[in-house]
Amino acid sequence: MAVQAPAAVVLIRPHHFQPNPQTAADNAFQSTVDLGDDADGMAAARLAVAAYHEVTGAAETLAAEGVRVHLFENEDPTRPDSVFPNNWFSTHAGGHVAVYPMYVPNRRTERRSDVIELLKERYRVQDVIDYSGLEQDGVYLEGTGAMVLDHESRIAYTARSHRADPIALERFCTHFGYEPMAFDAADEHGVPIYHTNVLMCVATEFALIGLSMVSDPRRRREVAERLAEHGRTVIDLSPEQVRAFAGNAIELRTPTGRILALSTTALASLEPAQLEVIGRSCRIVPLPVPTIELAGGSVRCMIAGIHLDPRPAPGLAPAAVGEQDAAAQT
Repeated sequence: MAVQAPAAVVLIRPHHFQPNPQTAADNAFQSTVDLGDDADGMAAARLAVAAYHEVTGAAETLAAEGVRVHLFENEDPTRPDSVFPNNWFSTHAGGHVAVYPMYVPNRRTERRSDVIELLKERYRVQDVIDYSGLEQDGVYLEGTGAMVLDHESRIAYTARSHRADPIALERFCTHFGYEPMAFDAADEHGVPIYHTNVLMCVATEFALIGLSMVSDPRRRREVAERLAEHGRTVIDLSPEQVRAFAGNAIELRTPTGRILALSTTALASLEPAQLEVIGRSCRIVPLPVPTIELAGGSVRCMIAGIHLDPRPAPGLAPAAVGEQDAAAQT
């Protein structure tokens, strides 16, 4: 079964990374980085350089594992969260692409036509459904950050938030054939979870989820039961593990089997018994991204999976799996 795990991804390499001040109000995973007294810009420059190298290393590691990586550059300093492309688009089997409405104004320019054009050029794309016009009505749905999609059971798990409007969720599920499963989720201090994909990860044979953070006990049982369908093992994460981004992982497919990409921070938080369950299904590939995690997201947020059939270029052999396809557009 490979429907859950894409074999190709899009990454965005930022040249001006910094934690986004516009997202800090409702992202409890984001660290406070005060650059107000950085008169010479050196602290901001160090952050940007570190994030640049973290994405470079992640792209190289995934490509070496056999994942096809499409690496785009972002040189626009007004896009501090450009490293998280999974929020503004997603791809789906059958040749479908969705483009999403973003909650924070300075994230809306992250939507890029060159990324969509590359998908059309390299993969079989039948249609692109653009929900971004909903922003004019104050309606938002931040892609596979707001939703964690079970592609096999066709369920869209969604923690309610400013970034996951029920109207947009219903429209997406109707268009793409998913069942919405919405729930309230908060940390032990009662702070709502801002994006579902920091809380949970659905893989082929297991799911990682901070069940205690699902507020309603009845809904918590329902979510656990649905995740366990088809024989999946549910790995319950503690609040501390969720804060360490253990739920912000993604299963990918390589020529030698499935891998679970997650951060070194996340890996260090997992218990031996949890690692053993994961290891029975796929190999763990840790990626060091501590600078990027300051912005409140980790490896899953960085990776936009491509669930599309590749389109061979006319007159050329198909590109090798695992190539790092650097795209210079900004």
